[in-house]
Amino acid sequence: VQLVESGGGSVQDGGSLTLSCLASGYIDKTTSMGWFRQAPGKEREGVAFIDSTGLPNYADFTKGRFTISKDVAKNTLSLQMNSLESEDTGMYYCVADYRFKAWSRAYHPGEADFRFWGQGTQVTVS
Repeated sequence: VQLVESGGGSVQDGGSLTLSCLASGYIDKTTSMGWFRQAPGKEREGVAFIDSTGLPNYADFTKGRFTISKDVAKNTLSLQMNSLESEDTGMYYCVADYRFKAWSRAYHPGEADFRFWGQGTQVTVS
């Protein structure tokens, strides 16, 4: 599957953005998908995910500000981001994997959990 992100851009502190990821290959309700991000000079980190059971999984720093959703009919994954902070600045990557995954809410998915990656979309908050 190929993943293409869109929706990034520049926004002021406290603003909102919605990122989208369009999958060119087949995805279904069991396809686990999510978002990673990487800020300049920092390691890549997980942001939000949906596992094969449809359970969402969020990094603590999202603090209820972000909402992830998947639309299988449209082959699209979205990330609604509200109350953005300068610390949210970075390149956001969409990821996907066909292997069945059922995570507990305490589990933090890592890069090895996903075989397919998009090229990223830049988010800048100032």
